[in-house]
Amino acid sequence: MKLNLDVRSSSSQAWLDAVLSDFDSFLQDHADCERKASSMAMSFIAKYPDRLEIIPELIETGIEELEHFQEVYKIMRQRGIALRHSMGEDIYVKRLIEQCHSGRNERFRDRLLIASVLETRGAERFRLVAGGLEDPDLKRFYKMLWTSEAKHGHLFVKMALNYFDAQDVYDRLDWWMDREAEVIEGLEIRPALH
Repeated sequence: MKLNLDVRSSSSQAWLDAVLSDFDSFLQDHADCERKASSMAMSFIAKYPDRLEIIPELIETGIEELEHFQEVYKIMRQRGIALRHSMGEDIYVKRLIEQCHSGRNERFRDRLLIASVLETRGAERFRLVAGGLEDPDLKRFYKMLWTSEAKHGHLFVKMALNYFDAQDVYDRLDWWMDREAEVIEGLEIRPALH
């Protein structure tokens, strides 16, 4: 059983060039994304404490994302890069969330599937970054992140399958992958994960 889909629109060479030419800014954005990812996992627990089947995996995911933040922060400190004073709004995520259904169950399903989409895009982009870097330690780090993000992409689909019909989940995931492609193609190219 396939638990996620591949991205519909591949990231461009122009995006990778922007990241590699201003890697310090990319690291700042990446740190923000890891903090937000940890918060997202924990917010599922806060909003849906009755979904007992997925709470252990959400806790593990939240901790893992926080550990990723810790690792990015270490790299930033080594390079003399400060955290940003405030985390800006992520237009990519905002545009996806704006398309969620509003009913409690439908929104729960959509948020899980959006999480899968975000992790799948992260895996695709971290794979490109790993391939473009020359520093062997950074290459290893981004390869590790790429596999972790891919695992999380699968995990959020698996979570949805606990509560929703498989055909419904896969149809809706297919729909979300199309929306994600539209959103990512409409974004300004900058040294950021999204």
